[in-house]
Amino acid sequence: MKQTNGIEDQLRSEIEDLKRQLAKRQQHAEPAGPSWRTVAVIALLLIVLGAAGYFLGYLPRQRREDVLAAESKAEVQSLPVVNVVPVSRSSGQSSLVLPGNIQAITEAPILARASGYIKKRNVDIGDRVKAGEVLAEIEAPELNQQIRQAKASIDQAESTVQQAEAAVQQGRTNANLAHLTAQRWDNLFKRGVVSRQDNDTAQAQYEAQQANVQALEKAVAAARSNAAAAEANLARLNELLGYQTVRAPFTGVITVRNVDSGMLVNEGSTLLFRIAQTDRLRTYLNVPQADADSVRVGQSATLLIPDLPGRKFAGLVARTANAMDPATRTLLVEVQVPNPAGVLIPGEYANVDLAVPRKDPPLMIPGDTLVVRSDGPQVAVVNPDGIVHFTRIQLGRDFGDHLEVLSSTLEEGQQLVVNPSDAVREGAKVKPVTSGKKS
Repeated sequence: MKQTNGIEDQLRSEIEDLKRQLAKRQQHAEPAGPSWRTVAVIALLLIVLGAAGYFLGYLPRQRREDVLAAESKAEVQSLPVVNVVPVSRSSGQSSLVLPGNIQAITEAPILARASGYIKKRNVDIGDRVKAGEVLAEIEAPELNQQIRQAKASIDQAESTVQQAEAAVQQGRTNANLAHLTAQRWDNLFKRGVVSRQDNDTAQAQYEAQQANVQALEKAVAAARSNAAAAEANLARLNELLGYQTVRAPFTGVITVRNVDSGMLVNEGSTLLFRIAQTDRLRTYLNVPQADADSVRVGQSATLLIPDLPGRKFAGLVARTANAMDPATRTLLVEVQVPNPAGVLIPGEYANVDLAVPRKDPPLMIPGDTLVVRSDGPQVAVVNPDGIVHFTRIQLGRDFGDHLEVLSSTLEEGQQLVVNPSDAVREGAKVKPVTSGKKS
């Protein structure tokens, strides 16, 4: 550079001398244009000056800049390359997915109400029946004999009632006659015609006839009670006769069938069928204590069946236990789902998705950005200048590939290192590359 500056100064000095000589000539001579030799010399000097400046000044400077750029590029290329993803915020409506057990809205066992043999069976498991439909018929010949015996007992009881009523009528007649006789004997005694003994005998006979009438009236009441009992027994037997026809108590599907034609069944102990109402199903699930306050009656829910991928079944929260299970610290919740087509089956396993609203949605980070150390869970944050800084976080719910962050100094939009290696240390400078993964 010093050599280049010296040559430039020398050329400038020569040009200044030429200018001074030309000025002196112009002072002593008449004005005239410069000669072609002077112009040629000046042009040649300018060309030499430009060439010297290019080769001795610009080229070395350009080489130094290229070297510095290459060194800077090499330094950038030597930095460890890391994939980063931005911190995002979860949606205002959280998806709480919990396992549930599907049950029928109503399920009832059908027992035999009459003893006998199965005369005919009309349904089997899986059959859909309507309320009042005949499921089976029981044949009980002894029941018919009992009914005839009960009718005969009623006739006998009615005859006894009639006899008792006739005896009461006769007793009342005898009592009236004894009353008249007692009055006559009393008048005769007052006149002194008969003795006191005879009068007392007549009065006693009258009182005995009155007591006999009362006894006969009670016998009539007892006979009538026996007749009513016989009639009640006949009504009971006729009711049992109606139970020989087994009918469905409600519309549903037969889930259990324990009898067949010709089988002997006993009243009140033999299970004939089990029927379940499946047009609407209930699903029970246990909600953790942390999310129990977010579940309300009437809240929408969605059932997902693993065996039916892509299909969703809408339902509502029908009721909650309003009390925590002390063993599991969970809240029992019932979700009812319409099932008019019968696609869902009682006893199935289902995942219940509860749409839980959130007033302050937490931050969300990918699961592979988490670093677990002795002082707690952390994430590696890449600052805008490429410097790595590890930040401690407090984790919320785990969604598998994503995690909720409840408390930390993280901010939405900050870059996190994905799967940080040993090269990613506190204060290290890295080259961040945005990953295609979404947090």
